[in-house]
Amino acid sequence: MAARKPSIVLERVPITGAGANGKALARVDGMVVFVSGAIPGDVVDLRVTRRKKSYMEAVAQRLVEPSPDRVDPFCKHFGTCGGCKWQDLAYPKQLEYKQQQVIDNLTRLGGLELPVVDPILASPRTTHYRNKLEFTFGAHRWLTGAELRSDQRFTDRNALGFHIPQRFDRVLDIDECHLQPEPSDSMRRFVRQKADELKLSFYDVRAHEGFLRNLLIRTTTTVETMVLFAFGHEDVRKREALLGAFTDRFPETTSVLWTINPKKNDTIWDLDVHVHRGRDHLVEVLPDDDHPALRFRIGPKTFFQTNPEQALVMYRRVRELSGLSGGEHVYDLYCGAGSITLFLARHCRSLVGLEIVPEAVGDAEANAALNGIDNTRFFSGDLKDLLTPDFTTVNGRPDVVVTDPPRAGMHEDVVRALNAMAPDRIVYVSCNPATQARDLSLLKDKYTITAVQPVDMFPHTFHVENIVRLERIEQ
Repeated sequence: MAARKPSIVLERVPITGAGANGKALARVDGMVVFVSGAIPGDVVDLRVTRRKKSYMEAVAQRLVEPSPDRVDPFCKHFGTCGGCKWQDLAYPKQLEYKQQQVIDNLTRLGGLELPVVDPILASPRTTHYRNKLEFTFGAHRWLTGAELRSDQRFTDRNALGFHIPQRFDRVLDIDECHLQPEPSDSMRRFVRQKADELKLSFYDVRAHEGFLRNLLIRTTTTVETMVLFAFGHEDVRKREALLGAFTDRFPETTSVLWTINPKKNDTIWDLDVHVHRGRDHLVEVLPDDDHPALRFRIGPKTFFQTNPEQALVMYRRVRELSGLSGGEHVYDLYCGAGSITLFLARHCRSLVGLEIVPEAVGDAEANAALNGIDNTRFFSGDLKDLLTPDFTTVNGRPDVVVTDPPRAGMHEDVVRALNAMAPDRIVYVSCNPATQARDLSLLKDKYTITAVQPVDMFPHTFHVENIVRLERIEQ
């Protein structure tokens, strides 16, 4: 066996910036180094984990001088869990780096000319802001460094928590999580304890066997709660024992659901979901300024923004940038369950929503009816196939288009369709400024960017949302 190459250690390296995917940046002998476990302003000793011709990757091994922007992480699982990677970076600095990320992507990747970028909209909450978390049952608990260094013998290897990054078969047992408000922590701890008492098997992802698989908890600002149990196989006695114990302990739960998932992935879109107790949905309520509050029906498969208070801020800004005066015909692309759609519908003449997921279109139609909104029409299908000249002829050329695609951005055919439809304004909402920059570069011959608004939806992470308004250039 060949001898293992010794690790390269670089001493007293200043961290100079923030890079992609939450990694920090440094330069050593003119070469860029992507660093895990450090923040800008730190001086650290680094252990190089990968070396290429033009860059290196490294892990911070020792903190020599802390950054003035360094703060104490608030979660006991920080550094192991893999979530909330910027807990140790002061929140104002997080916002600063996110804003710069937007600017860099649009100018460097997209080659775009920008107006003055509006200051990023900070999240009203920086902890307990999420309305949805999905936990995993695992038969192979991840042991922390402190546990491995101890003399303790660990016989219980079950876990209920989150997957360790890049280790699909290892789950970190979560004792506390600062992402979702109560009763999330209490429910997860109870399920963990009761599963042990009932001697229920936790899922082994490698062997694809085990009874307990996933636990989904959804909450609303109106204090409704949904809990969905995903089981690896059916066992009526065990299922009823766990669900019965749960509903006895949390009788106020709005919706207790279950499903059987025998597949080799965790998705539930193609599974039947059953009601154990309560309703099959939650109702979220968001204020709509001078209009009656908007109500949204949220089922177990419904996509809804996971930071609802900040979503309200973002939706209002989208509507403002849309420049609606009441007479416009609007297209809402990738409309999902119609959350942005309904915030626009009361301020325009008519609105067409397009979405690839049929169940989401059903939710959108139900939400429009729930709110008494009758100037909307929804269509399901792949947008690159839907947006044809015939579709525009039948459904009307839009004055304004709002688009909120997934992280991969818009298909090139959708961008071509936008150029062909030539709406007066386009408002592009994105959770990935890199793909947004790519798409906007294909529109720059016909459109000028007149507003850029970054939005922080996910504090303590490197993720950032961005809204761009484009105005058609008069030919």
